[in-house]
Amino acid sequence: MAKALVEQSSPGQAQSERRIVIYDTTLRDGAQAEGLSFAAADKLKIARRLDELGVHYVEGGYPGSNPKDQDFFRLAQDIEWKNITITAFGSTRHKSTSVEDDPGVKSLIGTGTRAVCIVGKAWDHHVTAVLDTTLENNLAMIGETIAYLKRHGLEVFFDAEHFFDGYHASPEYALAALRAAHEAGADCLVLCDTNGGSVPNDVRNVTRRVAAEFDVPIGIHVHNDADLATANTLAAVECGASHVQGTVNGVGERCGNANLCAVIPNLQLKLGYKVIETDQLQHLSDAARYVSEIANMALNPFMPYVGHSAFAHKAGYHADGMAKSQIAYQHVDPALVGNEMRVLISELSGRSSVLSRAERLGLRLSRQSEDLHGLVEEIKELEQRGFQFEGAEASFELLIKRRQPDYAPPFTLLDFLVLVETRGGRSILSEATVKIQVGDEVQHTAAEGNGPVNALDTAMRKALVSAYPQLERVRLLDYKVRVLDESSATAAGVRVMIESTNGHTEWSTVGSSTNIIEASYSALADSLEYAILVTDQ
Repeated sequence: MAKALVEQSSPGQAQSERRIVIYDTTLRDGAQAEGLSFAAADKLKIARRLDELGVHYVEGGYPGSNPKDQDFFRLAQDIEWKNITITAFGSTRHKSTSVEDDPGVKSLIGTGTRAVCIVGKAWDHHVTAVLDTTLENNLAMIGETIAYLKRHGLEVFFDAEHFFDGYHASPEYALAALRAAHEAGADCLVLCDTNGGSVPNDVRNVTRRVAAEFDVPIGIHVHNDADLATANTLAAVECGASHVQGTVNGVGERCGNANLCAVIPNLQLKLGYKVIETDQLQHLSDAARYVSEIANMALNPFMPYVGHSAFAHKAGYHADGMAKSQIAYQHVDPALVGNEMRVLISELSGRSSVLSRAERLGLRLSRQSEDLHGLVEEIKELEQRGFQFEGAEASFELLIKRRQPDYAPPFTLLDFLVLVETRGGRSILSEATVKIQVGDEVQHTAAEGNGPVNALDTAMRKALVSAYPQLERVRLLDYKVRVLDESSATAAGVRVMIESTNGHTEWSTVGSSTNIIEASYSALADSLEYAILVTDQ
C-alpha cells in the first residue's frame, strides 16, 4: 500500500541522485522562538532523538553567547553519535578585532566540534547601517574567519545572512560575500532568507545563478514570515541546493524556520531525493511529538505529515471512500512518516465512519447489524447532550467495547462526593470521597487535591491502584473545559476533554454535563479505564 500511495502522489520520483544533507538548527535558531528555552540536558535529549532520526548535522548553539550552550558542547563530547555531526555556531570576527584575538572565534574552537557554521553579512545595507563598517572590511571579516577555522582542521559552513535581500539590492556585493567565503575554503555556502519574505520564483532564480557560479555545495536557510519556508526550501533544492537547514516543527524566531517535518518527507516522498533511511523516516512523527514535549509547546494538530489531524477524516463519504481505497483522500501512506489514519466520529459520520473506526479497533460489525445501528444512534444522542467524540478516540473505543457481550468493565463507580470549602477565610480546600467496586471488592477512599478534579483523580487512583498498578504511570497532559451554551451563563452545560499518557501511548477522553464535576468525572473515568485496557491488550 505504501508504494502505491507514493507512486500516486509523486510520478517523478527518483529524479535525482543528488544527496541532500539535513542541517538541524532547532537547538540554536529554533530556541530563539518566543517563550522557548532549552536547558543543556534538554538539548542533549533532542540531539539524541535527531541522531536516531538520521539527520546529518545538529547545530548545538552559540558557545560565545552563554554558558548553557558551552555546557551542551562539553557534554556532547562524551557521546558517541551514530549519524549526526554536532556543529557550533558563531559569527565572523569583530570588525575591530583580529581573528586570532576574537573571543567568539576562540570559543568555537574550544567546543571540540568537527564542524562550525559562521554567519556573515551579505547585504550591503546591513554592513553599513547595522554592522557599521565598510564593505571591504566585511569581506575581510568573512574571509579571515573562515580561513582561520580551516587552518584548525574544521569543516566550515558559511551562512550568508540576508542573502536574498542583499542580492536584490546589490547582486555584485552579495556574490562577493560568497566569493570571499569560497576563496577562504568554506565547505558550503548557505543562502539565507533571514527576513523570511522571499517567494519561490525569486529563490529559484537566485539559487540557480549561485549554483552555476560556485563549485561547492550550496545550502538554503529560510524563515517562514511569508508562510513560504517549505516552498522556498524545495525551490532551492530543485535549483541546485544540496544542504538544507531548518528546525523540527518549524520553531524559530518570529514566524519560525523551515519545518524539517514537512521538508524531509516532501524531498523524499514527493521529489524522490534520498534524505534519510526509510525506517528512520517512519520515526518522524514520534520525533516531532518528542521535541514538542521537551519544548513544552503543544504540537499543532493540523501540521502536515506529523500532526494528529494530518490524516483524519470526518465527513461520512470521506470515511466511506477511505474504507474502499486507502488513497482516496490521502496523499501518502501515513505509516511512511510514523503517523496513522483516523476516522473521526461526529454527527456527520453515519454508519460508514463508525464501521471504519470499529474495524480499525479490531471489532467486526456488519453494516446491516443492529449493533451498528444502535451504536450510531447512541453516538448521536450523546452528541446532542454535548459529547464530542471527534477528538476523544479513547472514549469512542470504550463506547464500542461496552456494547460487546464479553466486555467486563474493570471497575464500577458506586458513589462519589466532592467538597470544596474555605476555612477561616484562607485557601480553598478540595476533598473527594469515592466508592468503587473492583471485582467483588468495594474500595471506599478519600483524598485531598489542589482542586476538585485533582482530588477526585487522586481518590480514584487510590481506590484502583492496588488492583491496577499500571495506573501509577498515567499522567494528565491536558484538561480543557468548553461552555456549550454561552447564553445560559453559569447554568450552561460544559464539555470536558482530557488528554492522558502512560509514557508510551497518548489518548483523549470526553465528558459532558451541566455539572462540571460530573463532566470531569466522566472524562476521567474513561481515561483510567482506557489506561487499563491499553495495558491489558
